[in-house]
Amino acid sequence: MSEAGTSRPRDRGGRLKTRIVAAAVLIPAVLLLTWAGPVPFALLVAAVSLLMAHEWAGIVHDGDPRQFIPLAMAGVSGALGAILVPLLALAGLTVAACWVASILLTAWDMRGFTLHHVLGVPYMALSAFALAALRGAEHGLVAILFLFATVWSADTLAYFAGKSIGGPRFAPRISPNKTWAGFFGAVLGGALAGGIVALFAGLSVLALFMLGALMGAFEQMGDLFESAAKRRFGVKDSGRLIPGHGGILDRVDGLVAAAVLALLIGTWRAGLWDAARGLLIW
Repeated sequence: MSEAGTSRPRDRGGRLKTRIVAAAVLIPAVLLLTWAGPVPFALLVAAVSLLMAHEWAGIVHDGDPRQFIPLAMAGVSGALGAILVPLLALAGLTVAACWVASILLTAWDMRGFTLHHVLGVPYMALSAFALAALRGAEHGLVAILFLFATVWSADTLAYFAGKSIGGPRFAPRISPNKTWAGFFGAVLGGALAGGIVALFAGLSVLALFMLGALMGAFEQMGDLFESAAKRRFGVKDSGRLIPGHGGILDRVDGLVAAAVLALLIGTWRAGLWDAARGLLIW
């Protein structure tokens, strides 16, 4: 009994070290491609979309390779359509066709429909489009860095607040390990990161502080969406691609949700192709 009790902190410590090492390798690579410009970033998003599609098909569609095809095409179309504006209509038609194909395949297999079966294709397409469209707009680099900073900080503070404070569960039926302490840690992490980005970029600190808090909260909603899928289909991690973190969906679920919200806010304020300015300039 004592051996089991002493092994748990060591296991957690080893997992945390693995997470830190993986992040130290991946984050500089992502930031380099983000800095390189809209096209390299969109290609990165397209590549990530392929991995997301593979994992989503594995979770929701029992690894059906036929479902991977429309999911992957939707994600890639969303990423490329955001930077190749003349092909945007074609990308939209491709996503629509992929959505129909995915639904028909699900109906053909007669396995029953869930919300996750239906939303897979738009989830891939909107996630990729939001990220690539934000980066491709004026002020796009700052917008993506703001998004990265708020989401990564929210995820980090949620993790440590949840582990150190604990307390009442936030959504026990969906993700039993999530607590209200972790949720408010995410909100605080997003707010602080938003304020710091604003300070360095010469933007409104109060506005981006509040917007960062909103991104932190929405990051948690994105996490819950993926957690609900994993719980519904009996999967612990979306994959094993990233040591200590799980699959790619486990890492980007909050980011893509926040990206869609950021694009909607920016579009509402300044139009689709100027969404980054609409997000940042208050």
